[in-house]
Amino acid sequence: MEAASLSGGNGSSTARAKELFRNQRKDSESSVDFPNVEFEYGDSDTIVAELSELYSYTEEPEFAINSNCFEEDFAIHGKGRKWVEMEEAEHKTYLMRLLDGLDVINREKRLKFARAILYLAQGVFEDCYTEPEVVHWARYNVFLLYEMGTFGALVELLNMEIDNSQACSSSLRKPAISLADSTELRVLLNIMYLMMEIMRREVEDDKPEWSLARDGFRNELSSPVYNGEPFAILLFSLVNKFCCGNAPHCPIKKVLLLLWKTILFCLGGFEELQELKMEKREQLGLPALAENSIEVMRTLRAASPPASAMDLLEQQQRRGRRGRRVLVKQDSLDIYCERDESREEDDEADDVDGGIEGELDSLEREALAQPLACPRLPPDRVFFPRCLPWTPKVREKDIEEFLEVSRCKFIGFTLGNDTDTLVGLPRPIHESVKTLKQHKYISIAEVQAKREEELQKSPVSLGAEKVEQTPIEVQYQGMLYNLPQYMIALLKIQLAAAPTSKTKTDSINILADVLPEEMPITVLQSMKLGIDVNRHKEIIVKAISALMLLLLKHLKLNHIYQFEYVSQHLVFANCIPLILKFFNQNIMSYITAKNSIAVLDYPHCVIHELPELTTDALEAGDHNQFCWRNLFSCINLLRILNKLTKWKHSRTMMLVVFKSAPILKRVLRAKQAIMQLYALKLLKIQTKYMGRQWRKSNMKTMSAIYHKVRHRFNDDWAYGNEIDARPWDFQAEECALRVNIETFNSRRYGLYHSDLEFAPVDNCLQSVLGRRLPLPEDFRYSYELWLEREVFAQPIRWEDLLQPLA
Repeated sequence: MEAASLSGGNGSSTARAKELFRNQRKDSESSVDFPNVEFEYGDSDTIVAELSELYSYTEEPEFAINSNCFEEDFAIHGKGRKWVEMEEAEHKTYLMRLLDGLDVINREKRLKFARAILYLAQGVFEDCYTEPEVVHWARYNVFLLYEMGTFGALVELLNMEIDNSQACSSSLRKPAISLADSTELRVLLNIMYLMMEIMRREVEDDKPEWSLARDGFRNELSSPVYNGEPFAILLFSLVNKFCCGNAPHCPIKKVLLLLWKTILFCLGGFEELQELKMEKREQLGLPALAENSIEVMRTLRAASPPASAMDLLEQQQRRGRRGRRVLVKQDSLDIYCERDESREEDDEADDVDGGIEGELDSLEREALAQPLACPRLPPDRVFFPRCLPWTPKVREKDIEEFLEVSRCKFIGFTLGNDTDTLVGLPRPIHESVKTLKQHKYISIAEVQAKREEELQKSPVSLGAEKVEQTPIEVQYQGMLYNLPQYMIALLKIQLAAAPTSKTKTDSINILADVLPEEMPITVLQSMKLGIDVNRHKEIIVKAISALMLLLLKHLKLNHIYQFEYVSQHLVFANCIPLILKFFNQNIMSYITAKNSIAVLDYPHCVIHELPELTTDALEAGDHNQFCWRNLFSCINLLRILNKLTKWKHSRTMMLVVFKSAPILKRVLRAKQAIMQLYALKLLKIQTKYMGRQWRKSNMKTMSAIYHKVRHRFNDDWAYGNEIDARPWDFQAEECALRVNIETFNSRRYGLYHSDLEFAPVDNCLQSVLGRRLPLPEDFRYSYELWLEREVFAQPIRWEDLLQPLA
């Protein structure tokens, strides 16, 4: 009887606990049922997706306006035919007429001609019946527009609109800036973005002249032909002007998208970066890369997220019915080795082994359990290797430190940087040094830093450095003098667009090109605008993250101190806490967000009849497993964080101080291999600072790091015994780096004032006295008075000539 009551009491308490865990699971971020994310990481999304993100849903009525502007003019000169029925020569003749219309003085007429050109760049959708047909005609028209010199005319109009103080002052007088305040700018930026996005993509059936046009367009954008600077610098200055409040009506999303695609087109994407890296290593006489990092990342397999407490309880109850009173540890991290039947039997028979390791932080308290079966990808699509994915690397510094410790231990003295002399060391040390040298990796950055040090020591004997004017070098020279302002502007916009940011009165308004003139009055209109605003912010985050990552990677390849200059300004502008604040949210909800309305996306909305929208349809969203742009943004931001903190102990300590470990562990719940890889890299560099108790209670994370992240011999990341883990004045590291950066910029670009002792002096009397000085117009009337006061009345102090210049 008593036993029955006890069992009944246990059953009721178990039921209550299950119900409690079930309610907690609904609100939890983690989801064991979330499948593997089949996400193909690349430079950008498909062309249809990239074109649709240019337009906000509030702009949808303007497609008809563009079409009407074109049809009104084309009806007179087209002689009753359609655009798709005319020959190329006739197309060129009509385009010349439209370009002449861009030079008219009347602002309204000029806007109509610009809208007609925009309609052509959008693919003359009124004459098409399918979406591929729209893309085909957009491609044809864009190359034709470039051939006729349209882009140069658009740049001139853009400069004119940027300098239009009247539009700026009128927008400032309004209580709220809306879509109507940026009409001219939006039309111009739309045309330029369509030309940029369509021309940069290579297609198999491209005409030979189109390939030549693409190369010419790339060279034109990379060269300082627009007011003596590359086109990207014009866009950077517009972004800075917007953040300073001098252009509040600027459609910042379109500017950022155009800037990102300009950098991507001129400098190249990830594949081009890999090729450039291989060429650079060959030029410097370095060994070829042992692996292609892009290909390795594509073969990675995501680890399963930890099971929820409810699943753990259900498993325990099932095992209890079979008479098994054990709790099984999660084995989801054996991600490269196939599990055979014997191993599964051993796992089931295993004891508790210390109980549940406190894998997640104290706020989450989720236990580890055996994961659900992960859906496997088809074997013909991807191959999962049975070994560790990355080849180990060793730096020269690692070998020197290893030999220094070994010599101190066995022979009692050191030999400095000598890595060849092994006299007096035991045989195992010889084998260790041999293994280390087999995996020695010399980076391009190390060679560049060493070369810069030599140039500083021997500027005369080594002579002037020959700097190749590559696109990224020209870009850096154009950005150099205003680079801190550009980085701060990007981070300000990133902060305003982050989903975790709260609206403040002093924050910049990034919604000027999405808010309509009349605010919504119905629930349906409000829902539509809310989706549009969220989508707008997501696209801004995507553009900024991709832009910053591309710049950092290209600058690091071009010269390490150019990369460090940008990185240091990003760190000083609080980029690290900003990115951590971005990830301090429900990351699963963010990457599965459905802030899109498929029927309103271009080119679907201009081809098909728009159905009647309902609140239920807007709430349902699309049927995609995840949001491509949000997952793309998350990976980019993690990569930027890795770039900023790699081999920088002071910045790693910032991650520790800002308590990034729980935030990064929540990122691991997303079952996407590349995203998990970069989160684990950030966790790895912190482990030596986190203490033994943290490492002991996070063994699953430590195991994941071992399986996924590259191994570096002698890197004592798992134990924290390394000398770098001991506290010191981390400011000294940043100060020394800053001195090297300033010296580099001063030597190569003359950025900072040089020493006056070595400044050239003109000692020729004729040239000094014959130099024409600008004088005010009324100077000749007061010339005698000036002579009396400044020359005759002043005593001559000859001894001053003997003093050195101050």
